[in-house]
Amino acid sequence: MQAIDLLVLPRWLVPVASAGAVLEDHALAVDGGRIVDVLPAAFARQAFRPRETLTLPDHALLPGLVNIHTHSAMSLLRGLADDLQLMEWLQGHIWPAEAANVSYAFCADGVRLAAAEMIRGGTTCFNDMYFFPDATAAVAGETGLRASVGLIVLDFPTAWAQNWEEYIHRGLALHDQLRGQPLVRTVFAPHAPYTVSDAPLKRVRELATELGIGVHMHLHETAAEIEGSLQACGKRPWQRLRELDLLGQDFIAVHMTQLSEEEIAEAARLGVSVAHCPESNLKLASGFCPVARLLAAGVNVALGTDGAASNNDLDMLGELRSAALLAKGVAGDASALPAAAALHMATLAGARALGLEEEIGSLEPGKSADFIAMDLNRPATQPLYHVLSQLVYAAGRDQVTDVYVAGRALLRDGKLLTLNEAETLARAAEWRNKITSLKQ
Repeated sequence: MQAIDLLVLPRWLVPVASAGAVLEDHALAVDGGRIVDVLPAAFARQAFRPRETLTLPDHALLPGLVNIHTHSAMSLLRGLADDLQLMEWLQGHIWPAEAANVSYAFCADGVRLAAAEMIRGGTTCFNDMYFFPDATAAVAGETGLRASVGLIVLDFPTAWAQNWEEYIHRGLALHDQLRGQPLVRTVFAPHAPYTVSDAPLKRVRELATELGIGVHMHLHETAAEIEGSLQACGKRPWQRLRELDLLGQDFIAVHMTQLSEEEIAEAARLGVSVAHCPESNLKLASGFCPVARLLAAGVNVALGTDGAASNNDLDMLGELRSAALLAKGVAGDASALPAAAALHMATLAGARALGLEEEIGSLEPGKSADFIAMDLNRPATQPLYHVLSQLVYAAGRDQVTDVYVAGRALLRDGKLLTLNEAETLARAAEWRNKITSLKQ
């Protein structure tokens, strides 16, 4: 018998790699932080001698969820300004609050609050875009989450940098600092076409190609963005970025609610990935991403929550359900985005967008042991006829019991293991008091 670190014995195992597959009475063998095998439980008991066994008789085991777009530190601005259009929300409320409060400490405490929420909700990997990415990287390392940390770029000054050259300089320094980190990596994160001019975007493309890292950017979020670009330069933002050679297989386009058929075809041809954030788009009335048309064209569409200030949560399971339902309504087709395809968006498609499809996103031998367990023996998911349907359309994040990243437990039987929840909540309350007093 082969000695291994961990043998997981769930009722159902959802590998995701095979669309729609649900394996009953199978086991996941883990050693050295990686998946050794996926095999029938009876064979696993004979083949392996685990140092630890995790028995989950009422649970589904599935890959950890990948949140392809968020602003994690903005958890501290959750609920600050609601029921507003995007630019009024940004310019009238969020940007002033950020100018008054954002610092390394603000971002570290905000990311820590986000990490607690994400782990409890089954997210094991997040792709971030915010100021003080060094704080995000530090907290991700501290909590054990897998993270893609955005090297933010803007034209205007903030607490993080004074001009686009400094944004890039500080981002490159962080990239060098994180080199070799197994769970935390970097991605360039120019904010949006209306906040970043041509010169920094050209430099981002040069550096992204040179360093072999991706680019993550808001794009075609609202009709007003398109109109503003046409007035400013006579081009739609997509055309402008294409002419700057920014678009390619390493590019993640966030939101994409305003698309022509030609742009959809180009996204497929260029290999661009789309980060779909349905709940944020709905809340800000930004528009509808044409998910069914993008998938039909062959575009890789992944799923994100956006920040908690505009969602107002980091609940990937809720996002999964919203994405599936919205896709049906937009397409006028109840078969659009079935449960298996929606789950793929929240796992393997996100991994692919980040260039991590060989490492995470599915439960396969050789991959990192990033997985979550969900208790389906709850009123919300009984009676159970189809596991995938219950996971997508009925299950809630309160049913996530166990979360592992690279074979390390971050949540065990509903208990957070890598951060102090009481202390995290206390710090959030302190920031609420400070922000409220400044706002008054």
